[in-house]
Amino acid sequence: MSWLLNLYETYESNLDRVGEIEKKHNDQEFTLLPISHTTQNAHIEVEITEDGEFHSARVIDKLDFSTLIPCTEGSASRAGAKIAPYPLHDKLSYVAGDFVAFGGKIKGEAPFTYYLEQLEKWAKSPFATNKVISIYKYVNKKQLIKDLVEAGILYVDADNHLIDTWDKKYEGLYGDKPAIFGAVAGGQESAFIRFNVYSPNKILKKVWKDKEIYDSFIRYYQGLLGDEDLCFVTGEKKPSTDKHANKIRNAADKAKLISANDTSGFTFRGRFNKSNEVASISYEVSQKAHNALKWLINRQGKTIDQRVFLVWGNDYLSIPDPIEDTFAINPIPIDIRERKTYTNQEFANEVAKALEGYKNNLSSKSNVNIMILDSATTGRMAVLYYRNMDKELYLDRLAKWHSTCVWVHRYRKNDQGEHVQFFGVPATKDIAFAAYGTKANDKVVKGLMERMLPCIVDDKKIPLDIVKSAFHRASNPVSMEKWEWEKTLSVTCALINKREGYNVALDIENNDRDYLFGRLLAVADVLERRALGSEETRSSNAIRYMNSFSKSPARTWKTIQESLQPYQARLGTKARYLSSLIDEVASRIDVDDFNNKPLSGKYLLGFYSQRHDLYQKKEKNNATEEASN
Repeated sequence: MSWLLNLYETYESNLDRVGEIEKKHNDQEFTLLPISHTTQNAHIEVEITEDGEFHSARVIDKLDFSTLIPCTEGSASRAGAKIAPYPLHDKLSYVAGDFVAFGGKIKGEAPFTYYLEQLEKWAKSPFATNKVISIYKYVNKKQLIKDLVEAGILYVDADNHLIDTWDKKYEGLYGDKPAIFGAVAGGQESAFIRFNVYSPNKILKKVWKDKEIYDSFIRYYQGLLGDEDLCFVTGEKKPSTDKHANKIRNAADKAKLISANDTSGFTFRGRFNKSNEVASISYEVSQKAHNALKWLINRQGKTIDQRVFLVWGNDYLSIPDPIEDTFAINPIPIDIRERKTYTNQEFANEVAKALEGYKNNLSSKSNVNIMILDSATTGRMAVLYYRNMDKELYLDRLAKWHSTCVWVHRYRKNDQGEHVQFFGVPATKDIAFAAYGTKANDKVVKGLMERMLPCIVDDKKIPLDIVKSAFHRASNPVSMEKWEWEKTLSVTCALINKREGYNVALDIENNDRDYLFGRLLAVADVLERRALGSEETRSSNAIRYMNSFSKSPARTWKTIQESLQPYQARLGTKARYLSSLIDEVASRIDVDDFNNKPLSGKYLLGFYSQRHDLYQKKEKNNATEEASN
């Protein structure tokens, strides 16, 4: 129950933001829902005058279709043929009194009867507002479809029945395909209607954005709630509920985190007679906790193949996300910083400074919540991972992760769309792509991201199979495009570095066999690249033989060194430094170690550091020459 309690407390800490419209990066709106409310994708907006007369209607654009609507316990969890109307906005079959007259098909009782009866009780209660009364007056006329047909929103066939699916035979009658058929997934009868009240004399708030409407329904519905029971979350006696919210990840999500509607199966039977014997949760806590979760997912959740990764603080929402890379926390490119070396200690200080601001913003009692959600079926959702951590411990673990699993990366872009270098840890999603390729199935990617979380927040070792998979891909550059291989290489070096504790800066005193073989390969690659020139884009022999080199270094090095001779001759005296460097590095390898034993991941660290060092020296030499000229 701890996650429910923390979500409930998050809601209570953000009461001032209830009903406040926010926007995602794609301009789609969302809000912290009031209790007794949910969201629904609406397709048609109907404007009613204050006198309860039809004014106008329109098909809603997809960027604007998310609508905040009041809901009852029954309507919030309705499924299949169950009749449970929403109190104000609903599907055409519920809100149109002339649905059957226009060919609408219903099984059993008419949903409109239940909808109208429910709306009438609200409209005639002391809590009703003028807008609710206006909408009630209109729907009671039972002519919604007639008005929508006359307004050119809905379309009928020769029998005056709603057209189920659009067919070219209707083009002679109506012309091009009408907008409503592109808005709804099924036929016109599945359209969801939202109502608004229009006034020619004053600007009125949209009904679904009007706080007065929210409060009106909340106060009205409070008097209709069930008996009080002990809430297992707060320990207080309040009206309880056994119907809990869906639409957690998005407006079309049917999966629930809490469900007890299976009285004939095995949800709770065999251990308890009734569902409330398992746990009793108050209506208020359920509503607030679920609404807080929906809001947080919209606001800062990361979703991969319907699996949600979410991190938040109870009283300070913006918390560094463990699945993000260092550039997301401290987005300063390498070339902007004044840096002499790339050492882990130097970078640890930078990470600590970047995270210090979060420590100062959080209260002394604040905790950090980490949650992963996913659903195996359309109706059931599970909390796959949940941790509630002390903020100091969490930020310390994050600082350690961001200062140990580090390397230089060049695949990020700045706000101008330009590639920039950054020193730090890669995002867990990029680790997945390094291990399994950019075309990896989303199920594989989200699985790896989940497995990486304990490595970050619990300081566990990175699973060896992930490191090995990335190592083998990084050792096979010919199987990828150059940009993908460079990204895979730097990410893999970060993973190996987490285990080995090396620096990006070249360690010329390191006599480890694998590290030295990696240095040899890098020098051979740079030498051939310089001989080929910038206009030649083909891979060097060192890169082409890299996979074989990692498995049989001594035998493959003989082939690579022989292939270098023409390039050394082409460069002449310009090859002298690199040729002598090959001799110097090779002489450091013990005779007994110069064999075909497969190389470990250390060779990639030696390769990257040596190549980086040579490129840095060339850039410095070029800069010196330009300055002297």
